[in-house]
Amino acid sequence: MRFAARTDANQASIVAILKQLECSVQDLSAVGNGCPDLCVVMGEHTVMIEVKDGAKSASRRELTPAQRLWHAQWTGKLHTVDSIEQVLDLVAHYRKRS
Repeated sequence: MRFAARTDANQASIVAILKQLECSVQDLSAVGNGCPDLCVVMGEHTVMIEVKDGAKSASRRELTPAQRLWHAQWTGKLHTVDSIEQVLDLVAHYRKRS
């Protein structure tokens, strides 16, 4: 049996800022099995984003074993963010590259 996926407390605000920055956002948090929380299009770049809650201790922000495996096998663009500031830096980075 699969339980409802939990999202980090800051995920809604991260999605909101991405949309304000005119990024396309698809929430994948219900997929599970280590799949990142978000698929985001920033200009010409499609990026997978794992959201962690920056308010939690470092040990509670670690990737799960399933996430580590998924990340290790993914060959595309993949980032982990835990704050709005990291999101702003990430969007700026990819916009410079477009």
